[in-house]
Amino acid sequence: MEFKQSLAQRIIIAFALMSAFVAGAFAFGIVATVHLVEERLISAVLGGDLQRLLLMDSVSDWSHRPRPDQLFYFSGGRDDFALPKDLRHLDPGFHEVFRDQLSYHAMVEIVDGRRYVLLQDQSDFEERERVLFAVVVVGFVLSLALAVFLGWVLARKVMAPVIRLARQVRHRDQLLGLAPPLAPDYAADEVGQLAVAFDATLGRLRDALTRERLFTSDVSHELRTPLMVLATSCELLLENTKLDDRARAQVERIARASEEMRELVKTFLMLARAQRDEGAVASQATLKEVADDLLGVWRDTIEQKGLQLYYSAGAAGSVLYNATFLQAVMGNLLRNAAHYTERGFIRLTLEPSGFMVEDSGVGIPEEQREAMFQPFVRGGEKRGEGLGLGLSLVQRICDDQCWIVSLTAMTPNGCRFHVDLSHGRSQLTDRDEIIG
Repeated sequence: MEFKQSLAQRIIIAFALMSAFVAGAFAFGIVATVHLVEERLISAVLGGDLQRLLLMDSVSDWSHRPRPDQLFYFSGGRDDFALPKDLRHLDPGFHEVFRDQLSYHAMVEIVDGRRYVLLQDQSDFEERERVLFAVVVVGFVLSLALAVFLGWVLARKVMAPVIRLARQVRHRDQLLGLAPPLAPDYAADEVGQLAVAFDATLGRLRDALTRERLFTSDVSHELRTPLMVLATSCELLLENTKLDDRARAQVERIARASEEMRELVKTFLMLARAQRDEGAVASQATLKEVADDLLGVWRDTIEQKGLQLYYSAGAAGSVLYNATFLQAVMGNLLRNAAHYTERGFIRLTLEPSGFMVEDSGVGIPEEQREAMFQPFVRGGEKRGEGLGLGLSLVQRICDDQCWIVSLTAMTPNGCRFHVDLSHGRSQLTDRDEIIG
C-alpha cells in the first residue's frame, strides 16, 4: 500500500486512530455496563415491589401503590387493576414494554394461575441514559482532539531532526569537498544512522564529481588540441591553389566535421559541469543568428539530396540564448531531418520564443515517439552508423535550459519537432534580476 501522506501526518493519524479505538471501546463499555447494571437494579426493585404488593392482606391495600410512577394490574382485576390486553401475553420475568408512546419496565409473576404485572415508568431511566450518552460523546470527541494535538506536538518533535537533516542534504554546499560530515550533529538513533548513510552516499557522490571534473578537464585539453590541429591543417590545405575540386571538397568536409566535433565537445563539457557561470563561459546569440549559421552549414547537404529547404525567420525575436546549446539543439534536429528524409522538404520556422523543424521523411510511429528521446534509441528506419544519441542530447540540453521539446506527426508522413524557449528565457531573466 502506497501512503501519500507525510510522515508527520501519519503520526497524527495513528494517534487519532488509536485514541478513537481506545476511547470508543471505553465509551461502549461504560454505556453497556451502566445499562446492564441499571436494568438489573430496576429488575430487582420491581421484583421486590411486586412481592410486597402480593403479600398485602386485601385488594384495598393495592390502591396504595409504593410509588406514583408505578402501575399494577392482575388477571380478573377490576377498574384500574384490570389487566390490559397488550400485557396478557407477557411471560413471567422482567420486560420492557411500550404503551401510548411511553416506555415502561414490567415485572410479571403468575401465582395460582393468576397473572400479576407491575409497570414502572422509565422516563427517568431514559433521561439518565441520554445524559450519560452525551457525556460519553463529549469525552470521546475531546479525547480525539487531545490525541490529534498530542500527535501534532510529537510529530513536530520527532520530525524536527529529520527536517533539519533533509535541509542539510539538499543544500548544494554538501557537494563541496570541504563540507563537514552530518552524523556528528545527531544522536546515535535512527536519524543518526540516516545521517551516517547520507555521509557515505555524499562522499561517493563527491568522489564521482571530482572524477568528472578531472575528466572534463582532460577532455578539454586532450580533444581541443588535436581538433585545433585539424582545423589549422584544413585552413592551410584550402589555401593551396593546386588542390583540385574533389580534394578541396574533401578538405572542406573534414573542416566542417572538425568544427562540429569541436562544438559537440564544447556542448558535452558545458553539460557535464555541475557549476558553471554561463555569462562568462557561454557565448550568447539570437535565434536568427544561430539559424543562419546552421543553414549555411546544412543547406548544401540538404539540397544535394534533392530536398527542398524552406526557411522562415520573420517572427524571430531578439532575445539572447546560450549559443552553444541552441546550436546543438537546432543542429541535431536539422541533422535528424536530413538523415531520415529521402524526398520532399525540410522546413525551419522561427517563432518569437522558439522554432520548428518539419520534414516529409519516414516519420516516427506514435508508440515510439517518447522513447526517441532516450539514449541509444533509433527509429525503425535505421540508417548510417549513428548511435541514437542526437535526440537524447537535445532532450538533455532542453532539460538543462528549461526548454520544452515536443514531437508530433506530419500529414501524410514526416515529423514536426517544436522547441519552446520561453520558459528558459523567463528563468534567465529572473536570475539576471536577482543578480542585479
